[in-house]
Amino acid sequence: MLKHWQASERPEKAVLDARLDKARTGLYELQLKIKEAKLPVLVLLEGWSAAGKGSVIGRLIKNIDPRFFRVAAMARPTEEDLRRPFLYRFMKDIPGAGSFAFYDGGWIEQTATEFLRGQLYEQDYAARLESIQRFERQLTDNGYLVMKFFLHIDREEQERRLDTLRADKDTAWRATDFDLWQNTHYKKCRKVFDHALAMTNTPAAPWYILDASDPKWTELQALETLVQGIHVALQNQAKSVPLLPNTFPLVTMPLLSQVTLEGKTLKEEDYRRQLKALQKQLGELHNRLYRRRVPVVIAYEGWDAAGKGGNIKRLTEALDPRGYEVHPIASPEPYAKARHYLWRFWTRLPKDGHIAIFDRTWYGRVMVERLEGFCSENDWQRAYNEINEFERELTDWGAVVIKFWVQIDKQTQLLRFNERQNDPAKQWKITEEDWRNREKWDVYETAVNEMLQKTSTANAPWHILESVDKKYARIKALQITADTLEKALR
Repeated sequence: MLKHWQASERPEKAVLDARLDKARTGLYELQLKIKEAKLPVLVLLEGWSAAGKGSVIGRLIKNIDPRFFRVAAMARPTEEDLRRPFLYRFMKDIPGAGSFAFYDGGWIEQTATEFLRGQLYEQDYAARLESIQRFERQLTDNGYLVMKFFLHIDREEQERRLDTLRADKDTAWRATDFDLWQNTHYKKCRKVFDHALAMTNTPAAPWYILDASDPKWTELQALETLVQGIHVALQNQAKSVPLLPNTFPLVTMPLLSQVTLEGKTLKEEDYRRQLKALQKQLGELHNRLYRRRVPVVIAYEGWDAAGKGGNIKRLTEALDPRGYEVHPIASPEPYAKARHYLWRFWTRLPKDGHIAIFDRTWYGRVMVERLEGFCSENDWQRAYNEINEFERELTDWGAVVIKFWVQIDKQTQLLRFNERQNDPAKQWKITEEDWRNREKWDVYETAVNEMLQKTSTANAPWHILESVDKKYARIKALQITADTLEKALR
Protein backbone atom coordinates (compact mmCIF):
# COMPACT_ATOMS: atom_id res chain seq x y z
CA MET A 1 0.00 0.00 0.00
CA LEU A 2 2.01 3.00 1.26
CA LYS A 3 5.39 1.62 0.27
CA HIS A 4 4.16 1.13 -3.30
CA TRP A 5 2.13 4.32 -3.37
CA GLN A 6 2.89 7.00 -5.94
CA ALA A 7 1.24 10.38 -5.74
CA SER A 8 -0.84 11.39 -8.75
CA GLU A 9 0.33 14.57 -10.37
CA ARG A 10 -0.97 17.78 -8.81
CA PRO A 11 -2.63 19.95 -11.49
CA GLU A 12 -1.84 23.59 -12.14
CA LYS A 13 -3.61 26.11 -9.89
CA ALA A 14 -6.24 27.18 -12.43
CA VAL A 15 -7.14 23.57 -13.27
CA LEU A 16 -7.15 22.59 -9.61
CA ASP A 17 -9.49 25.46 -8.69
CA ALA A 18 -11.87 24.63 -11.55
CA ARG A 19 -11.98 20.96 -10.56
CA LEU A 20 -12.52 21.94 -6.93
CA ASP A 21 -15.52 24.09 -7.83
CA LYS A 22 -17.02 21.26 -9.86
CA ALA A 23 -16.45 18.66 -7.13
CA ARG A 24 -17.87 20.91 -4.40
CA THR A 25 -20.98 21.54 -6.48
CA GLY A 26 -21.26 17.84 -7.21
CA LEU A 27 -21.23 16.90 -3.53
CA TYR A 28 -23.73 19.66 -2.70
CA GLU A 29 -26.15 18.35 -5.34
CA LEU A 30 -25.71 14.72 -4.30
CA GLN A 31 -26.81 15.25 -0.70
CA LEU A 32 -30.49 15.43 -1.74
CA LYS A 33 -30.14 12.28 -3.86
CA ILE A 34 -28.58 10.53 -0.88
CA LYS A 35 -31.51 11.56 1.29
CA GLU A 36 -34.09 10.44 -1.28
CA ALA A 37 -32.33 7.10 -1.79
CA LYS A 38 -31.85 6.66 2.00
CA LEU A 39 -28.17 5.92 1.39
CA PRO A 40 -26.05 6.06 4.58
CA VAL A 41 -22.49 7.28 3.91
CA LEU A 42 -19.64 6.67 6.34
CA VAL A 43 -16.45 8.58 5.54
CA LEU A 44 -13.37 7.44 7.44
CA LEU A 45 -10.31 9.72 7.57
CA GLU A 46 -7.15 7.96 8.76
CA GLY A 47 -3.52 8.90 8.26
CA TRP A 48 -0.23 9.98 9.72
CA SER A 49 -0.12 12.26 12.74
CA ALA A 50 -0.27 15.91 11.57
CA ALA A 51 -1.48 14.84 8.10
CA GLY A 52 -4.52 17.14 8.42
CA LYS A 53 -7.51 14.83 8.90
CA GLY A 54 -9.53 17.45 10.76
CA SER A 55 -8.77 20.07 8.14
CA VAL A 56 -9.96 17.80 5.31
CA ILE A 57 -13.20 17.02 7.15
CA GLY A 58 -13.74 20.74 7.70
CA ARG A 59 -13.38 21.38 3.97
CA LEU A 60 -15.67 18.49 2.98
CA ILE A 61 -18.56 19.39 5.27
CA LYS A 62 -18.70 22.95 3.93
CA ASN A 63 -20.41 21.44 0.90
CA ILE A 64 -23.12 19.62 2.89
CA ASP A 65 -26.23 20.84 4.71
CA PRO A 66 -25.40 20.54 8.45
CA ARG A 67 -28.66 18.65 8.99
CA PHE A 68 -27.31 15.77 6.88
CA PHE A 69 -24.05 14.98 8.66
CA ARG A 70 -22.29 14.52 11.95
CA VAL A 71 -18.58 14.37 12.77
CA ALA A 72 -17.23 11.79 15.23
CA ALA A 73 -13.80 12.56 16.69
CA MET A 74 -12.29 9.13 17.27
CA ALA A 75 -9.44 10.08 19.56
CA ARG A 76 -7.93 7.58 21.95
CA PRO A 77 -10.70 5.43 23.49
CA THR A 78 -11.97 6.53 26.89
CA GLU A 79 -12.09 4.32 29.97
CA GLU A 80 -15.78 3.81 29.21
CA ASP A 81 -14.97 2.70 25.65
CA LEU A 82 -12.36 0.24 26.90
CA ARG A 83 -15.00 -1.49 29.02
CA ARG A 84 -16.93 -2.46 25.90
CA PRO A 85 -16.04 -4.38 22.71
CA PHE A 86 -13.49 -2.78 20.39
CA LEU A 87 -16.04 -2.03 17.67
CA TYR A 88 -18.63 -0.56 20.06
CA ARG A 89 -17.60 3.09 19.73
CA PHE A 90 -17.41 2.88 15.96
CA MET A 91 -20.74 1.10 15.59
CA LYS A 92 -22.66 3.50 17.83
CA ASP A 93 -21.79 6.48 15.61
CA ILE A 94 -22.72 4.99 12.23
CA PRO A 95 -24.95 7.27 10.14
CA GLY A 96 -28.65 6.83 9.61
CA ALA A 97 -30.23 6.38 6.20
CA GLY A 98 -29.75 9.39 3.94
CA SER A 99 -27.00 11.03 5.99
CA PHE A 100 -23.22 11.25 6.38
CA ALA A 101 -20.94 10.39 9.28
CA PHE A 102 -17.34 11.61 9.15
CA TYR A 103 -14.88 9.80 11.41
CA ASP A 104 -11.78 11.78 12.38
CA GLY A 105 -9.57 8.75 12.92
CA GLY A 106 -10.87 5.26 13.38
CA TRP A 107 -10.30 1.55 13.74
CA ILE A 108 -6.99 1.39 11.85
CA GLU A 109 -5.41 4.19 13.88
CA GLN A 110 -6.43 2.58 17.18
CA THR A 111 -5.35 -0.91 16.09
CA ALA A 112 -1.99 0.19 14.67
CA THR A 113 -1.25 2.40 17.68
CA GLU A 114 -2.02 -0.35 20.18
CA PHE A 115 0.10 -2.81 18.20
CA LEU A 116 3.03 -0.40 18.00
CA ARG A 117 2.77 0.30 21.72
CA GLY A 118 2.87 -3.40 22.53
CA GLN A 119 -0.71 -3.42 23.82
CA LEU A 120 -1.73 -5.96 21.14
CA TYR A 121 0.22 -9.14 20.50
CA GLU A 122 0.44 -10.71 17.04
CA GLN A 123 -2.50 -13.06 17.54
CA ASP A 124 -4.76 -10.34 18.97
CA TYR A 125 -3.66 -7.94 16.23
CA ALA A 126 -4.61 -10.46 13.53
CA ALA A 127 -7.97 -11.09 15.22
CA ARG A 128 -8.59 -7.35 15.42
CA LEU A 129 -8.04 -6.96 11.66
CA GLU A 130 -10.48 -9.82 11.03
CA SER A 131 -13.06 -8.00 13.19
CA ILE A 132 -12.54 -4.87 11.10
CA GLN A 133 -13.03 -6.84 7.89
CA ARG A 134 -16.32 -8.28 9.18
CA PHE A 135 -17.48 -4.88 10.46
CA GLU A 136 -16.89 -3.14 7.14
CA ARG A 137 -18.42 -6.01 5.17
CA GLN A 138 -21.55 -6.04 7.32
CA LEU A 139 -21.99 -2.32 6.77
CA THR A 140 -21.60 -2.50 3.00
CA ASP A 141 -23.75 -5.65 2.77
CA ASN A 142 -26.51 -3.76 4.58
CA GLY A 143 -26.49 -0.84 2.18
CA TYR A 144 -23.82 1.47 3.62
CA LEU A 145 -21.31 3.31 1.49
CA VAL A 146 -17.99 3.16 3.34
CA MET A 147 -15.35 5.55 1.98
CA LYS A 148 -11.91 5.14 3.57
CA PHE A 149 -9.16 7.72 3.08
CA PHE A 150 -5.59 7.50 4.33
CA LEU A 151 -3.75 10.84 4.36
CA HIS A 152 -0.14 10.24 3.43
CA ILE A 153 2.82 12.56 4.06
CA ASP A 154 6.52 11.73 4.10
CA ARG A 155 8.68 11.78 7.19
CA GLU A 156 10.22 15.20 6.49
CA GLU A 157 6.82 16.84 5.99
CA GLN A 158 5.49 15.28 9.16
CA GLU A 159 8.51 16.49 11.13
CA ARG A 160 8.09 20.01 9.78
CA ARG A 161 4.40 20.10 10.77
CA LEU A 162 5.05 18.73 14.25
CA ASP A 163 7.78 21.34 14.79
CA THR A 164 5.35 24.08 13.75
CA LEU A 165 2.75 22.83 16.21
CA ARG A 166 5.26 22.64 19.05
CA ALA A 167 6.56 26.15 18.38
CA ASP A 168 3.20 27.73 19.30
CA LYS A 169 2.05 27.37 22.90
CA ASP A 170 -1.59 27.29 21.74
CA THR A 171 -1.01 24.28 19.49
CA ALA A 172 1.84 22.50 21.25
CA TRP A 173 -0.62 20.14 22.97
CA ARG A 174 -1.58 18.72 19.56
CA ALA A 175 1.89 17.22 19.07
CA THR A 176 1.78 14.30 21.49
CA ASP A 177 4.68 12.17 22.64
CA PHE A 178 3.37 9.35 20.47
CA ASP A 179 3.24 11.64 17.42
CA LEU A 180 6.92 12.41 17.94
CA TRP A 181 7.67 8.72 18.47
CA GLN A 182 5.83 7.94 15.23
CA ASN A 183 8.00 10.40 13.33
CA THR A 184 11.20 8.99 14.84
CA HIS A 185 10.08 5.43 13.96
CA TYR A 186 8.48 6.38 10.65
CA LYS A 187 9.64 3.27 8.73
CA LYS A 188 8.42 0.91 11.42
CA CYS A 189 5.04 2.65 11.56
CA ARG A 190 4.75 2.65 7.77
CA LYS A 191 5.26 -1.10 7.72
CA VAL A 192 2.39 -1.58 10.20
CA PHE A 193 0.14 0.80 8.25
CA ASP A 194 1.02 -1.04 5.01
CA HIS A 195 -0.06 -4.34 6.48
CA ALA A 196 -3.24 -3.05 8.14
CA LEU A 197 -4.39 -1.25 5.00
CA ALA A 198 -3.63 -4.24 2.79
CA MET A 199 -5.58 -6.57 5.10
CA THR A 200 -8.65 -4.31 5.10
CA ASN A 201 -8.58 -3.26 1.44
CA THR A 202 -11.64 -4.91 -0.13
CA PRO A 203 -13.65 -4.31 -3.32
CA ALA A 204 -16.66 -3.15 -1.29
CA ALA A 205 -14.63 -0.87 1.01
CA PRO A 206 -11.30 -0.03 -0.64
CA TRP A 207 -8.68 2.34 0.74
CA TYR A 208 -7.95 5.59 -1.08
CA ILE A 209 -4.50 6.95 -0.28
CA LEU A 210 -4.36 10.73 -0.62
CA ASP A 211 -1.31 12.91 -1.10
CA ALA A 212 -1.75 15.21 1.91
CA SER A 213 1.18 17.51 1.20
CA ASP A 214 -1.07 20.42 0.16
CA PRO A 215 -4.53 21.22 1.65
CA LYS A 216 -6.30 22.14 -1.60
CA TRP A 217 -4.88 19.18 -3.46
CA THR A 218 -5.91 16.85 -0.63
CA GLU A 219 -9.41 18.30 -0.64
CA LEU A 220 -9.74 17.80 -4.40
CA GLN A 221 -8.67 14.14 -4.21
CA ALA A 222 -11.10 13.47 -1.36
CA LEU A 223 -14.01 15.32 -2.99
CA GLU A 224 -13.66 13.73 -6.42
CA THR A 225 -13.29 10.25 -4.94
CA LEU A 226 -16.26 10.76 -2.62
CA VAL A 227 -18.50 12.08 -5.41
CA GLN A 228 -17.57 9.18 -7.67
CA GLY A 229 -18.19 6.67 -4.85
CA ILE A 230 -21.64 8.09 -4.15
CA HIS A 231 -22.60 7.93 -7.84
CA VAL A 232 -21.59 4.27 -8.03
CA ALA A 233 -23.38 3.43 -4.76
CA LEU A 234 -26.62 5.04 -5.96
CA GLN A 235 -26.47 3.00 -9.16
CA ASN A 236 -25.82 -0.28 -7.30
CA GLN A 237 -28.38 0.07 -4.51
CA ALA A 238 -30.77 -2.54 -5.87
CA LYS A 239 -28.18 -5.30 -6.21
CA SER A 240 -28.39 -8.31 -3.89
CA VAL A 241 -25.42 -9.35 -1.78
CA PRO A 242 -23.91 -12.85 -2.14
CA LEU A 243 -24.57 -15.14 0.82
CA LEU A 244 -21.50 -16.32 2.71
CA PRO A 245 -21.12 -19.92 3.91
CA ASN A 246 -21.25 -20.47 7.66
CA THR A 247 -17.76 -21.01 9.08
CA PHE A 248 -18.77 -21.35 12.73
CA PRO A 249 -18.86 -24.76 14.46
CA LEU A 250 -22.51 -25.53 15.24
CA VAL A 251 -24.18 -27.41 18.09
CA THR A 252 -26.88 -29.82 16.91
CA MET A 253 -30.35 -28.69 18.02
CA PRO A 254 -33.61 -30.69 18.02
CA LEU A 255 -36.63 -29.56 16.04
CA LEU A 256 -39.28 -27.96 18.24
CA SER A 257 -41.59 -30.86 17.44
CA GLN A 258 -39.02 -33.18 19.01
CA VAL A 259 -38.88 -31.31 22.31
CA THR A 260 -40.67 -33.26 25.04
CA LEU A 261 -42.88 -31.05 27.20
CA GLU A 262 -44.74 -33.70 29.18
CA GLY A 263 -43.39 -34.49 32.60
CA LYS A 264 -41.25 -31.33 32.80
CA THR A 265 -42.83 -30.13 36.04
CA LEU A 266 -41.79 -29.23 39.58
CA LYS A 267 -43.62 -29.48 42.88
CA GLU A 268 -44.05 -26.19 44.68
CA GLU A 269 -41.84 -27.26 47.58
CA ASP A 270 -39.01 -28.37 45.28
CA TYR A 271 -39.36 -25.20 43.22
CA ARG A 272 -39.01 -22.89 46.23
CA ARG A 273 -36.06 -24.82 47.64
CA GLN A 274 -34.16 -24.84 44.35
CA LEU A 275 -35.07 -21.23 43.59
CA LYS A 276 -33.64 -20.03 46.89
CA ALA A 277 -30.40 -21.99 46.46
CA LEU A 278 -29.85 -20.96 42.84
CA GLN A 279 -30.60 -17.30 43.46
CA LYS A 280 -28.10 -17.29 46.32
CA GLN A 281 -25.49 -18.90 44.03
CA LEU A 282 -26.17 -16.38 41.25
CA GLY A 283 -25.81 -13.47 43.67
CA GLU A 284 -22.36 -14.71 44.64
CA LEU A 285 -21.42 -15.29 41.01
CA HIS A 286 -22.48 -11.74 40.14
CA ASN A 287 -19.98 -10.38 42.66
CA ARG A 288 -17.23 -12.50 41.15
CA LEU A 289 -18.18 -11.40 37.64
CA TYR A 290 -17.92 -7.76 38.67
CA ARG A 291 -14.56 -8.27 40.37
CA ARG A 292 -13.17 -10.16 37.37
CA ARG A 293 -14.83 -7.73 34.90
CA VAL A 294 -16.55 -10.47 32.92
CA PRO A 295 -19.47 -9.14 30.81
CA VAL A 296 -22.60 -11.28 30.39
CA VAL A 297 -25.28 -11.14 27.69
CA ILE A 298 -28.45 -13.19 28.27
CA ALA A 299 -30.93 -13.42 25.39
CA TYR A 300 -34.54 -14.57 25.68
CA GLU A 301 -36.68 -15.58 22.73
CA GLY A 302 -39.83 -17.71 22.73
CA TRP A 303 -43.50 -17.97 21.97
CA ASP A 304 -45.89 -15.25 23.10
CA ALA A 305 -47.12 -16.08 26.64
CA ALA A 306 -44.36 -18.66 27.08
CA GLY A 307 -43.22 -17.08 30.35
CA LYS A 308 -40.17 -15.02 29.40
CA GLY A 309 -41.07 -12.17 31.73
CA GLY A 310 -41.49 -14.36 34.80
CA ASN A 311 -38.29 -16.19 33.94
CA ILE A 312 -36.35 -12.93 33.72
CA LYS A 313 -37.90 -11.72 36.99
CA ARG A 314 -36.59 -14.74 38.93
CA LEU A 315 -33.17 -14.28 37.38
CA THR A 316 -32.88 -10.59 38.21
CA GLU A 317 -34.10 -11.12 41.78
CA ALA A 318 -30.74 -12.80 42.38
CA LEU A 319 -28.63 -9.96 41.01
CA ASP A 320 -27.31 -6.65 42.32
CA PRO A 321 -29.55 -4.06 40.62
CA ARG A 322 -26.54 -1.80 40.04
CA GLY A 323 -24.90 -4.43 37.86
CA TYR A 324 -27.54 -5.44 35.33
CA GLU A 325 -30.05 -3.98 32.90
CA VAL A 326 -33.04 -5.58 31.21
CA HIS A 327 -33.76 -4.46 27.65
CA PRO A 328 -37.35 -5.12 26.48
CA ILE A 329 -37.09 -5.08 22.69
CA ALA A 330 -40.10 -3.87 20.72
CA SER A 331 -40.40 -2.73 17.10
CA PRO A 332 -37.52 -0.41 16.23
CA GLU A 333 -38.07 3.32 16.47
CA PRO A 334 -37.50 5.32 13.25
CA TYR A 335 -33.97 6.38 14.27
CA ALA A 336 -33.05 2.72 14.84
CA LYS A 337 -34.78 1.51 11.70
CA ALA A 338 -32.64 3.98 9.72
CA ARG A 339 -29.47 2.17 10.82
CA HIS A 340 -27.95 -1.29 10.61
CA TYR A 341 -30.38 -3.68 12.31
CA LEU A 342 -27.74 -4.70 14.89
CA TRP A 343 -27.05 -1.08 15.87
CA ARG A 344 -29.70 -0.96 18.59
CA PHE A 345 -28.19 -4.06 20.20
CA TRP A 346 -24.58 -2.91 19.94
CA THR A 347 -25.57 0.28 21.77
CA ARG A 348 -27.18 -1.72 24.60
CA LEU A 349 -24.20 -3.96 25.33
CA PRO A 350 -23.05 -4.06 28.96
CA LYS A 351 -19.81 -2.78 30.36
CA ASP A 352 -17.39 -5.46 31.47
CA GLY A 353 -18.45 -6.88 34.82
CA HIS A 354 -22.11 -6.09 34.08
CA ILE A 355 -25.04 -8.13 32.76
CA ALA A 356 -27.40 -7.22 29.91
CA ILE A 357 -30.63 -9.23 29.62
CA PHE A 358 -32.57 -8.96 26.36
CA ASP A 359 -36.29 -9.72 26.33
CA ARG A 360 -36.41 -10.45 22.59
CA THR A 361 -33.31 -9.85 20.54
CA TRP A 362 -31.49 -9.46 17.24
CA TYR A 363 -33.15 -12.72 16.16
CA GLY A 364 -36.18 -10.69 15.16
CA ARG A 365 -34.37 -10.33 11.84
CA VAL A 366 -34.88 -14.02 11.01
CA MET A 367 -38.35 -14.31 12.58
CA VAL A 368 -40.67 -11.29 12.69
CA GLU A 369 -38.88 -9.27 10.01
CA ARG A 370 -38.59 -12.35 7.80
CA LEU A 371 -42.23 -13.42 8.12
CA GLU A 372 -43.80 -9.96 8.07
CA GLY A 373 -41.81 -8.87 5.01
CA PHE A 374 -39.97 -6.08 6.85
CA CYS A 375 -36.74 -7.05 5.09
CA SER A 376 -35.84 -8.82 1.86
CA GLU A 377 -35.12 -12.54 1.62
CA ASN A 378 -31.48 -11.71 0.92
CA ASP A 379 -31.43 -9.66 4.14
CA TRP A 380 -32.71 -12.38 6.45
CA GLN A 381 -30.81 -15.18 4.74
CA ARG A 382 -27.60 -13.17 5.20
CA ALA A 383 -28.45 -12.42 8.82
CA TYR A 384 -27.68 -15.91 10.13
CA ASN A 385 -24.00 -15.45 9.43
CA GLU A 386 -24.05 -11.80 10.54
CA ILE A 387 -25.60 -12.77 13.88
CA ASN A 388 -23.03 -15.52 14.39
CA GLU A 389 -20.32 -12.95 13.70
CA PHE A 390 -21.90 -10.50 16.15
CA GLU A 391 -22.00 -13.11 18.91
CA ARG A 392 -18.45 -14.17 18.08
CA GLU A 393 -17.37 -10.53 18.59
CA LEU A 394 -18.95 -10.68 22.03
CA THR A 395 -17.31 -13.93 23.11
CA ASP A 396 -13.93 -12.87 21.65
CA TRP A 397 -14.28 -9.73 23.78
CA GLY A 398 -14.67 -12.02 26.80
CA ALA A 399 -18.44 -11.95 27.22
CA VAL A 400 -20.49 -14.93 28.31
CA VAL A 401 -23.45 -15.29 25.92
CA ILE A 402 -26.43 -17.36 27.09
CA LYS A 403 -29.41 -17.80 24.76
CA PHE A 404 -32.80 -19.22 25.79
CA TRP A 405 -35.72 -20.32 23.61
CA VAL A 406 -38.82 -20.60 25.84
CA GLN A 407 -40.96 -23.41 24.45
CA ILE A 408 -44.66 -24.20 24.94
CA ASP A 409 -47.25 -25.95 22.79
CA LYS A 410 -50.10 -24.36 20.90
CA GLN A 411 -52.76 -25.44 23.38
CA THR A 412 -50.89 -23.98 26.35
CA GLN A 413 -50.57 -20.67 24.52
CA LEU A 414 -54.32 -20.59 23.86
CA LEU A 415 -55.10 -21.24 27.53
CA ARG A 416 -52.78 -18.41 28.60
CA PHE A 417 -54.15 -16.02 25.97
CA ASN A 418 -57.71 -16.65 27.21
CA GLU A 419 -56.60 -16.22 30.82
CA ARG A 420 -55.07 -12.85 29.99
CA GLN A 421 -58.10 -11.80 27.97
CA ASN A 422 -60.48 -12.59 30.86
CA ASP A 423 -58.40 -11.09 33.68
CA PRO A 424 -58.58 -7.25 33.88
CA ALA A 425 -55.22 -7.21 35.64
CA LYS A 426 -53.57 -9.07 32.75
CA GLN A 427 -55.42 -7.68 29.71
CA TRP A 428 -52.53 -5.31 28.97
CA LYS A 429 -50.42 -8.38 28.20
CA ILE A 430 -52.55 -9.49 25.24
CA THR A 431 -52.86 -7.60 21.95
CA GLU A 432 -54.46 -8.11 18.56
CA GLU A 433 -50.97 -8.72 17.20
CA ASP A 434 -50.56 -11.68 19.58
CA TRP A 435 -53.71 -13.29 18.18
CA ARG A 436 -52.60 -12.56 14.63
CA ASN A 437 -49.16 -14.10 15.27
CA ARG A 438 -50.84 -17.18 16.72
CA GLU A 439 -52.51 -17.80 13.36
CA LYS A 440 -49.02 -18.03 11.85
CA TRP A 441 -47.76 -20.58 14.40
CA ASP A 442 -46.67 -23.12 11.78
CA VAL A 443 -44.64 -20.69 9.65
CA TYR A 444 -43.09 -19.23 12.79
CA GLU A 445 -42.14 -22.72 13.93
CA THR A 446 -40.40 -23.34 10.60
CA ALA A 447 -38.46 -20.09 10.99
CA VAL A 448 -37.52 -20.86 14.61
CA ASN A 449 -36.27 -24.33 13.70
CA GLU A 450 -34.05 -22.85 10.99
CA MET A 451 -32.80 -20.18 13.39
CA LEU A 452 -31.90 -22.76 16.06
CA GLN A 453 -30.13 -24.98 13.54
CA LYS A 454 -28.07 -22.16 11.99
CA THR A 455 -27.16 -20.03 15.01
CA SER A 456 -26.48 -22.49 17.83
CA THR A 457 -22.72 -22.11 17.73
CA ALA A 458 -20.10 -23.64 20.00
CA ASN A 459 -19.34 -20.22 21.52
CA ALA A 460 -23.03 -19.17 21.87
CA PRO A 461 -25.33 -22.24 21.91
CA TRP A 462 -29.10 -22.19 22.31
CA HIS A 463 -30.83 -23.66 25.38
CA ILE A 464 -34.48 -24.73 25.15
CA LEU A 465 -36.61 -24.10 28.25
CA GLU A 466 -39.68 -26.36 28.45
CA SER A 467 -42.22 -23.92 29.89
CA VAL A 468 -45.62 -25.63 30.07
CA ASP A 469 -44.74 -25.57 33.76
CA LYS A 470 -43.25 -22.11 34.25
CA LYS A 471 -41.61 -23.14 37.52
CA TYR A 472 -39.67 -25.88 35.74
CA ALA A 473 -38.48 -23.43 33.05
CA ARG A 474 -37.38 -20.88 35.66
CA ILE A 475 -35.28 -23.37 37.57
CA LYS A 476 -33.75 -24.74 34.38
CA ALA A 477 -32.79 -21.23 33.23
CA LEU A 478 -31.23 -20.37 36.60
CA GLN A 479 -29.32 -23.66 36.66
CA ILE A 480 -27.96 -23.20 33.12
CA THR A 481 -26.98 -19.61 33.91
CA ALA A 482 -25.21 -20.61 37.13
CA ASP A 483 -23.38 -23.51 35.48
CA THR A 484 -22.30 -21.40 32.51
CA LEU A 485 -21.01 -18.58 34.70
CA GLU A 486 -19.17 -20.99 37.00
CA LYS A 487 -17.47 -22.52 33.97
CA ALA A 488 -16.53 -19.10 32.55
CA LEU A 489 -15.08 -17.96 35.87
CA ARG A 490 -13.01 -21.12 36.16
